Amino acid sequence: MPRLLLLIPSTSYRTADFLNAAERLGADVVVASNERQTLEQVVPGKSLTLDFIDLNGSTEKAVAFARQYPIDAVVSTDEEATVLAAMISEALSLAHNPVTATAAAKDKQRLREILTSASVPTPSFQVFSTDEPAEEIARRILYPCVIKPTFLSASRGVIRADDPNTFQTAFHRLLQLLKEPEVRRLGGPAAKKVLVEQFIQGEEVALEGLLQDGRLSLLALFDKPDPLNGPFFEETLYITPSRLPATVQREVADAAQRATAALGLREGPIHAELRINNQGAFIIEVAARSIGGLCSRTLRFGVGLTLEEIILRNALGLQIESLERQKKAAGVMMIPIPKAGILNNYGGIDDARKIPGIEAVTITLRRKQKVIPLPEGRRYLGFIFARGERPEEVEAALREAHRKLTFDILPPPS
Repeated sequence: MPRLLLLIPSTSYRTADFLNAAERLGADVVVASNERQTLEQVVPGKSLTLDFIDLNGSTEKAVAFARQYPIDAVVSTDEEATVLAAMISEALSLAHNPVTATAAAKDKQRLREILTSASVPTPSFQVFSTDEPAEEIARRILYPCVIKPTFLSASRGVIRADDPNTFQTAFHRLLQLLKEPEVRRLGGPAAKKVLVEQFIQGEEVALEGLLQDGRLSLLALFDKPDPLNGPFFEETLYITPSRLPATVQREVADAAQRATAALGLREGPIHAELRINNQGAFIIEVAARSIGGLCSRTLRFGVGLTLEEIILRNALGLQIESLERQKKAAGVMMIPIPKAGILNNYGGIDDARKIPGIEAVTITLRRKQKVIPLPEGRRYLGFIFARGERPEEVEAALREAHRKLTFDILPPPS
């Protein structure tokens, strides 16, 4: 029986989906998390506590563990541990992406530098120290622009500015986020840097792919029907298959292939975000991991394989009969957060589930939990899933289901 080491952050949405996939494959699983698990001492060989920030120390710990419990593949379920997964895989001589490539994909500054050097379309950019006065930076940049951290994901800390005044407001707001202890520890020296890049007009899409020996297979291309023009960039709808012309879809896939090649990524899942306008397809992000949240539940391949099964099969070197996505249109809504506060209650779930085409409505925040919108937040209220014959039907079902939901959010404590 093959043994998988799954690196799963304590905040991950993906735990159940990856564990279910491993069970269907008959693989033995070791769960490595950044928080100690209660069964670690009771059931040895099944779990491991690793510090996802202490890369060298955690690699040594994982290698020592593997001497007693041999590992056949290492997979990170989320962005936080992609570099650590590559380092452990390298130390154990397992199939993996180069560590430098994985780290570059995670570092927005390095990503921009590499893509620019390789002539892959990407926003022009500058990097500034958080110690520089905002008013001085505001006079030296072009507008509209986007200001963001170099190391956070899921649009956290990402703000558009259209003039010097809005830039200074955005800069100071981002500084407050970068000073939070959890963010400061996660970023290290990068928490003292701010990336300012050109705002790219156009439609935005998300690409899900699988790299095998450097060759990119397109698994799904998602349209994002809601415009993402700022000032914050809260993602809502993902719909597949894309309604873009076939020529544009090929251009998007080609840009993603060129980006992964420039970075040096060679194995495993990738998730890319691109903007498309009359100048072409611009790479906004490339991550050496699969789609976040619960969004992978929209995807089925071949005779019914989940995205997680595809990823684990590839990591273990098992046969994958088909990478072709099932034909039916599918989509997900990441339920927008209307305001900050405390989630007191919610309703309308049963009515939303009755909408034709709706497969599931899942609320992921618990009652009495804090609700924190972007750009500071990183958690969704929940997810709505739909399937249909055409993308238009799926989009309409998701919007109608969302209109049925109600959320009672109390003001935050003063």
